[in-house]
Amino acid sequence: MISDRKMEIPSRLHFVGICGIGMSALAQFLRHLNCEISGSDRSLDSPENRLFTEAFRAQGIELFPQDGSFAKFAGKKPDGIIYSSAVEDGNPDFAIAPEIPRIHRASALSSAIRSAGDRISVAVAGSAGKTSVSACLSETLAKLGEDPLCICGGVVNSFNESGRAGNFRPGSGPFVVYEADESDKSLLEYSPDYSIILNIGTDHYPKEELAALFSDFARKTRRGIVCEAEALSMLDPQSLQGKNVAVFGTGSSRRSGAGIYVSEYRISDKIPFARLESDSPNFCADLKLSSPGEHNALNAAATLSFCRMLELDPRRSMEAVSNFGGVWRRFDYAGSLPCGAKVFDDYAHNVEKICNCIRSAAGIADGKLICIFQPHGFKPLGFMKDALLAELELTLRKNDLFIFLPVFYAGGSSSFKPSSSEIVEFYQAKGTKNYLNAPDRASAEEIVSKNASSGDIVLILGARDNSLSSYAKKIAN
Repeated sequence: MISDRKMEIPSRLHFVGICGIGMSALAQFLRHLNCEISGSDRSLDSPENRLFTEAFRAQGIELFPQDGSFAKFAGKKPDGIIYSSAVEDGNPDFAIAPEIPRIHRASALSSAIRSAGDRISVAVAGSAGKTSVSACLSETLAKLGEDPLCICGGVVNSFNESGRAGNFRPGSGPFVVYEADESDKSLLEYSPDYSIILNIGTDHYPKEELAALFSDFARKTRRGIVCEAEALSMLDPQSLQGKNVAVFGTGSSRRSGAGIYVSEYRISDKIPFARLESDSPNFCADLKLSSPGEHNALNAAATLSFCRMLELDPRRSMEAVSNFGGVWRRFDYAGSLPCGAKVFDDYAHNVEKICNCIRSAAGIADGKLICIFQPHGFKPLGFMKDALLAELELTLRKNDLFIFLPVFYAGGSSSFKPSSSEIVEFYQAKGTKNYLNAPDRASAEEIVSKNASSGDIVLILGARDNSLSSYAKKIAN
């Protein structure tokens, strides 16, 4: 249960699961605020977490195995234990020191933002695209000389430097940009000055429940809201009262006098472009995108809508968005197979993200797609089973392959149902496209080896498991 109480930041804190993408960003933020930080993680020594552990050590964050040994950190027990909703009650770090107050990550982040000084807080929310837009907006603000502080749910390539992992950027300017997560409803911990609501999709909860959740979040936003047109139609109108509201979306959802719209998305010589238009003021421009996909065109429109709301330089904003350096594991090119097929790695894990990634790849592929998906938990897989099948039936083409790896299990309580093999059996019975089960990664590689040819694209899809990035490179090499 996430606490509603407002808290002061204790001076000494311990993170359970510190290598998680959100936890690692918060740990660096609190260290930046001069807190003494320690952390533990089940995968502390895994090669895929080296980026974070090296940054932690460079910043003076002490690391421990997840066995309770942290309790004598620097000769004293910490004042609080930071945890996320993914940490189970029986965790060894909880068991060793039950008297230490537990603080949910969202509560800690909310308090840390308040402790960071008199800043303009910008929360990026939505079922998909939060990390990309948080990163793009933060990088744009940095290029405009605003020196933002950023707490991101992904490694921003341009922020990855010596001693910093790239998912946290210290900054002394007026803006603090962060993600507000709906998966555990923790976005209600925040009361930002501005919020960006990107979409309301099929993930974690029914859409009606999510619409009510995002309406409550909109009510807690103090000054202005940038909202995608369809998502706006799902919000309670009273939640928007008294706020500056800007709308963005596609041309089909165009509203006169408000926001920026994507009137056209196209690929020209393998380069993605978006035509952006607005009626207020009269505006039309072709924007080269840094990554393919209509969803990335909408991400650009969201970023530019916020820049317009804050009356930031429009020409320089457009230039910065066009040259966005991207985020690790967001359509990352991993290399090519000997046959010429290209391999891309992506964090996509819910219905909208998976199908957006597939459509993006199809737009630049000369041949078929071979998609390898590792579900990020048994419960999420069961929740999206029907919706994912329906969308894959519309998105996959005749010769494309969609391969399920076993479900990624990060510990904690689980029914271990449904399995990937059970989902594939269901999809093969109900669907018309090519659904395959791979009992392990080596088996998936064999399928790729037998089926890939020049002009094809191989997609590695899945969240929470950074080793998928190494797996993509292994397939490519």
